Amino acid sequence: MDRLWTPWRYQYISGAGGEKKDDSACIFCDIAADPANDERNFVLHRAPRNFVLLNLYPYTSGHLMIVPYEHVPDLDALRQETAHELIDLAQRAQSVLREAYRPEGFNFGINLGRAAGAGVAGHVHLHALPRWAGDANYMTTVGETRVLPEDLPMTYERLRGKF
Repeated sequence: MDRLWTPWRYQYISGAGGEKKDDSACIFCDIAADPANDERNFVLHRAPRNFVLLNLYPYTSGHLMIVPYEHVPDLDALRQETAHELIDLAQRAQSVLREAYRPEGFNFGINLGRAAGAGVAGHVHLHALPRWAGDANYMTTVGETRVLPEDLPMTYERLRGKF
């Protein structure tokens, strides 16, 4: 069996990523409250009700998340204005990702609850990913491994200022 070394994933799989052990803490709320560290946290844009940031554990280069400032677990719990802005930002994200990466398609998704695959189940967020026909290759399907051609700082530089 071949192995690819991906040390940046260790924090996530060891439990340090996503939800913190303390139920009162939320990684998204922490980032929302800390605009002075937007570059360190890979925040690309702050709108009045939501912010856009890179996923620290991306499925592909350019994997973004749109996160409401409201800490609610479900889409139907969001204020209408927040939900509308979230979709507006998803549209902008598609345009930004299309310009920056020239993908052949897109995935947009919201995982609600741990059973649905939410890494941060207590705070609703939307994923936006550029996709290419070849990115669902044998590495992902057989090797259960993803190969990313650029690191997060490079992705951040590519997308910063485009919103």
